[in-house]
Amino acid sequence: MTVLLVDTANVVGARPDGWWRDRAGAATRLLERLAGLVGRSLVGPDGGPLTCTAVVAVLEGQARDATAPAAVGVVRATGSGDDALVTEAGALAAAGRAVLVVTADRGLRARLPAEAAVTGPGWLLARLDEVAPG
Repeated sequence: MTVLLVDTANVVGARPDGWWRDRAGAATRLLERLAGLVGRSLVGPDGGPLTCTAVVAVLEGQARDATAPAAVGVVRATGSGDDALVTEAGALAAAGRAVLVVTADRGLRARLPAEAAVTGPGWLLARLDEVAPG
């Protein structure tokens, strides 16, 4: 029973598909695909089973204007997206929730609570391609 906490900017930026021309639109497309993961059993980063009970996506900058489906929780960072991710990961961990943070940002990874598991955008994009091709 795991909450996926997504560094949206990092995941969107992992595929050079023109996202920079419309950051909010690219974020909206990702959020729509993320909704398909809620409630699913996935292959976890370690190869074992992972049940995705919720998805929370952190949006920053121009991507804050993205539209999210009801199934995806959204944190609209008013400042640093990394700060918002650290705060949210801490709150989830403090509430006893298993959290898997999706980011490739090494600096961010170092700031996350010890209880938070971390994986890169490649893992998430592969799961999305399996479940909700885009």
